[in-house]
Amino acid sequence: MQAMVLHTVWEPLELREVPTPQPNENQLLLQVKSCGICRTDLHIVDGELDNPDLPLILGHQVVGIVEETGDSVSGFSKGDKVGVPWLGYTCGHCEFCRAGQENLCDNARFTGYNINGGFAEYTVADAHFCFPIPDEYPALQAAPLLCAGLIGYRSLRKTGNAQTLGFYGFGSAAHILTQVSLYQQKEIYAFTKPGDTEGQDFARSLGAVWAGGSDTLPPKKLDAAIIFAPVGPLVPQALKAVKKGGKVVCAGIHMSDIPSFPYSDLWEERSIESVANLSRQDGLDFMELAPKIPVKSNVTTYPLTKANEALNDLRDGNFEGSAVLEINLD
Repeated sequence: MQAMVLHTVWEPLELREVPTPQPNENQLLLQVKSCGICRTDLHIVDGELDNPDLPLILGHQVVGIVEETGDSVSGFSKGDKVGVPWLGYTCGHCEFCRAGQENLCDNARFTGYNINGGFAEYTVADAHFCFPIPDEYPALQAAPLLCAGLIGYRSLRKTGNAQTLGFYGFGSAAHILTQVSLYQQKEIYAFTKPGDTEGQDFARSLGAVWAGGSDTLPPKKLDAAIIFAPVGPLVPQALKAVKKGGKVVCAGIHMSDIPSFPYSDLWEERSIESVANLSRQDGLDFMELAPKIPVKSNVTTYPLTKANEALNDLRDGNFEGSAVLEINLD
């Protein structure tokens, strides 16, 4: 099979012929139909996440068709459409797993980081960490939900009953989460790079009540803010935008250093919280909700062989919404 393989960080992926993987007793063999491109993929390529298992097939927003099931697998059959997220394995016995916090598992393994992912024609995945996708929901639409959507959804849950929300960085996650938030009758304030009028227009077209540069304050105080851009200085900026008791949620797996800021910006019971990974329950809940809305991602597509171009376009902000590799669409 063909796959785009990362051999060395800071180097482009290489198109290689590699053996088709074989599922163990707990795994599914999937023919990959689509795989979303995520900023986490960039963090791995750029050496910002430590110790990826190289050589590595990236991709953790995988939509595929079940070709074969392991001997111990139940609940899935040949021909089923499934999604594979970032969280690919948990141990089930560490203190976090026992406490119902499997997203913090001490021994977790991650798709496209410790486990080969979906930048390939076929992949295997632990059936316990695969989510059913309705037949009628297109693979290209489902792919961005599996990280951008899921991390956004977990971040949204962290904001509790907040009704006025600020999204800093209006990319794949924010444009999905805007649709979810409007479905829940919340108000969205979008923050883009200063001067990015196209991004601001895009946010307003999706229903944001206001959009502006991340260096400005919104016209009213917010209940909460979610930071998707991996930019540490946005944290103190967002604190200034939220009201007393407001929360700032950092949604990324990697962020540049947060600069010092006066305690007065945090005082009055404002708080900062990060989001780590996802739980299987997050996935089941969100993958049931998204088709009901329905969430419609603004998708830019690339063939498997153009994965490096897609990563560069993400780095340079050359598209709005989500980028997805089209694979095995025959």
